[in-house]
Amino acid sequence: MPHLELPSLRRQYSRRNWLWRFAAAPLSAIALRDARADTSAKPLIAATAEERFIAMAFEMKSRATAEGDQPFGAVVVKDGKIVAAAPSRLVTRSDPTAHAEMEALRDAAKQLSSRDLSGCLLYSSSRPCPMCEAAAYWAGIEHFYHGQTIVDGGAPMLRRSGLPGRANRAAWR
Repeated sequence: MPHLELPSLRRQYSRRNWLWRFAAAPLSAIALRDARADTSAKPLIAATAEERFIAMAFEMKSRATAEGDQPFGAVVVKDGKIVAAAPSRLVTRSDPTAHAEMEALRDAAKQLSSRDLSGCLLYSSSRPCPMCEAAAYWAGIEHFYHGQTIVDGGAPMLRRSGLPGRANRAAWR
């Protein structure tokens, strides 16, 4: 049986075209999903202080997206005032620890000239990852809130210990 050449199919499924179609398609789908989520997720009017802080976290999320980074933002608040606000800088700085929450904690520590952030609250556009929650725990963050609906995340915990807040802190010193 002779081999049939089908140039149009071969050109359509060349290696370069195949890689481009299957590598680029998921990224564009993610970008479209995030763009749709951004327009519907922002609060129109921030009435309470908590809503203002979450709105600022979502503003930082939009800033991160505009700068070409991952869509996350965080705000550190002390005594009802914003101490630090930061977008995710993971991609732009090529730093795997530059999550929005980590950046906000670093900025807050610089602003307050102390690594102890006792009395501070953390507001984030999404639930902090285990690394960021552990950093908030060690910094002394008392409470964190996340998401558009201002979910109360409670006191930061060390995941491996399972004990909330400061109850387990003395054992590590």
